[in-house]
Amino acid sequence: MTEMDEDRIDEKLIVPELDAILGKKFPVLDDGFVRLIDYLGNDSAIVQAARVSYGKGTKKRSQDMELIRYLMRHRHTSPFEMCELKLHIRCPMDCWRQWIRHRTANVNEYSTRYSIAIDAAYTTKPDEWRLQDTVNIQGSKGFLDPDSGKNLSDRETEIQKACREAYEERIELGVAREQARKDLPLATYTEAYWKIDLHNLLNFLSLRMAPEAQHEIRAYANTIGHEIVARWIPDTWQAFLDYRMNALTFSNFELDMLALLASDQSDKLIDAMKKRGWLKDKKGVLTPNLEAQEFEGKLGRLGIKGPWLI
Repeated sequence: MTEMDEDRIDEKLIVPELDAILGKKFPVLDDGFVRLIDYLGNDSAIVQAARVSYGKGTKKRSQDMELIRYLMRHRHTSPFEMCELKLHIRCPMDCWRQWIRHRTANVNEYSTRYSIAIDAAYTTKPDEWRLQDTVNIQGSKGFLDPDSGKNLSDRETEIQKACREAYEERIELGVAREQARKDLPLATYTEAYWKIDLHNLLNFLSLRMAPEAQHEIRAYANTIGHEIVARWIPDTWQAFLDYRMNALTFSNFELDMLALLASDQSDKLIDAMKKRGWLKDKKGVLTPNLEAQEFEGKLGRLGIKGPWLI
């Protein structure tokens, strides 16, 4: 047993800030929630795991923070896997379909084969109907006008009511639950226990907290991140925000374009972007593709306007 093990083996790593919210429901959307069930580890567990190969090491908090930031900055993984969260989630089924694509967690979902389906469905307000983005086919951009949205919201209410009534009629007639459920809308809420280690949780949050993520799952990710993870591992959370969420990364081509910008070679930059297919010249108007638009966003963070926009 190493000196570090002897010094820390009997210390239970607890987080009073998390103990204070165990079981508390954080509301999300109109009828959803996230609830912390249990946790394992804290910032110290990450430090402990990282130092296990060479003994006690340092103990000052400032040095622990420096180590955590190093691990985050250089994309280390195993030390962050020493921490886990178990959450109780209630979300719409279509949102859950996105969620369950993250195949790095332990999951147990509410079963409508054994139990009566939850009598709640996610609804959309007249001013919340999003329009399809014409460039990013995976996302939305802007909103439908509220008058048209009201018609859709009214129709949504009718559809959800009809589907629920049909489901309950089948149940009342003795139809098997596994079959009675088949016409329930994807807006129907489901619940699940979701247990995941910190490394994979941060990957989930980096994708689902991003501005381009779908609104519904982003609402859950923001709740998990800001209400739970920030309390749990404050040093790691800050490093995550600094080096993952709020940082910029540039591809090799983007770095070349930055070099051309820095040397005031706008014409060469535009020609290179055209050759790469990033810019399309339509009747004298330069139209950026999705990758070029993302580059524009990065330049905007730096206070730079792309010369093809001038």
